[in-house]
Amino acid sequence: MRLTTKGRYAVTAMLDLALHGDQGAVTLAQIASRQGISLSYLEQLFARLRRQGLVESTRGPGGGYTLAFPADKISVAQIVVAINEQIDATRCGGDKNCSGGDERCLTHYLWEDLSDRIHEFLHGISLADLVNRPHVKEVALRQDARTQLMSH
Repeated sequence: MRLTTKGRYAVTAMLDLALHGDQGAVTLAQIASRQGISLSYLEQLFARLRRQGLVESTRGPGGGYTLAFPADKISVAQIVVAINEQIDATRCGGDKNCSGGDERCLTHYLWEDLSDRIHEFLHGISLADLVNRPHVKEVALRQDARTQLMSH
């Protein structure tokens, strides 16, 4: 499974946006502070997320990012795919040349099936599903309290 740091950070940042979006546009600096992700890295991720139509940006004072759709309409799989992450457990990256040439390896179809199941699983989870999980709310409250203490 090749879900890299980029994919994890994108999902984390989008979840942060979903958690705080009711307060208006959220700045990348706020997400960076709460989630411990570098601002420049978030800028790269959000440029892709914006191009793929998952977030909208607002410039100027009070500007920042908002979800382009309600949180229940954005799946984790959409986020991962939007930043060009592959949900792929095969050794060949889906090229079907695992054993060299045009040959598939003995277990190619097993890993291909696993990739499909992972995609289905992540497609079945929306940002709203995550926002509504009690432990996610607990962590978010703790992060908010910590960042408020740091800003005073």
